[in-house]
Amino acid sequence: MKHKKGLILVTVLMVAVILQSSMCLMAKPRANKDMDIVEIAQQNQDLTTLVKALESAGLVDDLKGAGPFTVFAPTDNAFKNLPSGTLEDLLKPENKDKLVDILNYHMKTGKVSSEEALKLNGQDIVMLNGKPAKIEVRDGNLYIDGAKVIVADIQAKNGVIHIIDAVMLP
Repeated sequence: MKHKKGLILVTVLMVAVILQSSMCLMAKPRANKDMDIVEIAQQNQDLTTLVKALESAGLVDDLKGAGPFTVFAPTDNAFKNLPSGTLEDLLKPENKDKLVDILNYHMKTGKVSSEEALKLNGQDIVMLNGKPAKIEVRDGNLYIDGAKVIVADIQAKNGVIHIIDAVMLP
């Protein structure tokens, strides 16, 4: 009986920790109107690969501009999930145009909050590279081109960032 109570207690504690972790991930981050999109990305430990890609593509100055921009920012894990060698290939100087196209597929002019995006369920939005990306709501979660928004509405002085779990390929 003691063993069963202990097991139940451990299970309850594990569920509580998992729920707390997931709520922290989906919690709306505070607005940081003092920093631009690039500065916020540079301070986020989960966006180091994106920052490196932006630097390689020469897009840092563009994203420091007045905007407003909406950026769907893939995590480092999203980049790791690309086929082996893909990221290394994209970061080569001779593939800069392809990298720029992919990164511009993660950005949109204008500011689109998650609340606005939810209203666009089933519709396409045109990204900076001129190509459409489909907005979907599935099981209460927001997706763009199949990538799940895992952190929404990080406010910057020149736009908004939504962190996604996959790299979108145009």
